[in-house]
Amino acid sequence: MGIQIKTPEEIEKMRIAGRLAAEVLEMIGEHIKKGVSTEELDNICHEYIVHKQGGYPATLYYGGSPYPVDLDDEGNPTQALTGGGYPKSICTSVNDVVCHGIPNKKPLRNGDILNIDVTVIKDGYHGDTSKMFVVGEPTPQAKKLIQTTQQSLYKAIKMVKPGARLGDIGYAIQKFAEGKGYSIVREYCGHGIGAKFHEEPQVTHYGRPGTGVELKEGMTFTIEPMVNAGKRHVKHNKKDGWTVLTKDKSLSAQWEHTLLVTADGVEVLTKRQEESF
Repeated sequence: MGIQIKTPEEIEKMRIAGRLAAEVLEMIGEHIKKGVSTEELDNICHEYIVHKQGGYPATLYYGGSPYPVDLDDEGNPTQALTGGGYPKSICTSVNDVVCHGIPNKKPLRNGDILNIDVTVIKDGYHGDTSKMFVVGEPTPQAKKLIQTTQQSLYKAIKMVKPGARLGDIGYAIQKFAEGKGYSIVREYCGHGIGAKFHEEPQVTHYGRPGTGVELKEGMTFTIEPMVNAGKRHVKHNKKDGWTVLTKDKSLSAQWEHTLLVTADGVEVLTKRQEESF
């Protein structure tokens, strides 16, 4: 379908969905502590999205058929699922998990680092964001990785404006992270977003200056760098079909925002109250 330039009405719906996704991350932080399982965190987020926000967690049954699934008042599917799909309402990626980690019953431990990735559908439009959390105190190495990954996202966001090219943005992320001794995951990238979870364009976190799609006012997309402490290579958990891990078992971090290209710059649709842009 090509890149979708959003209308003012669509943008307003995306602002609402983006704000709701940010609120989930603001809400969940106090629940992240030693002994809590990621499955418990998933249940809390699901209840919040469905019952408090009146939204739908976009990852739930994603990739299955039919999708999205209608939920009843208890938050359960109202029809039989024929294709399964992703089984949870958030992604929880712990330590060496790069992305798409499935919430489970394993208790979190002191020093664990955790990415929570949330996408809320509201009135047919998506807000997609993720944040790194730490259980207790991080090691100095983990703290530096998390900060570097966040800084790489913020540097990229500052570059977003009409006329900028995605190759420049990807190069800036890559140069900054690799300059700190880290590596950029190349198999997964940011993406256009709107009425569909994943739209054009693809937004890689590496690139060549002066190349790639030229940004235009009204475009909406995510930037979500995945940065590894070791080498960039990843592997899949073949048992669950979703979880992506670092091949060398090194730590990985990720931060994500949904962005709108405005007439003179960028609006961060998933901005949290703790952030200033």
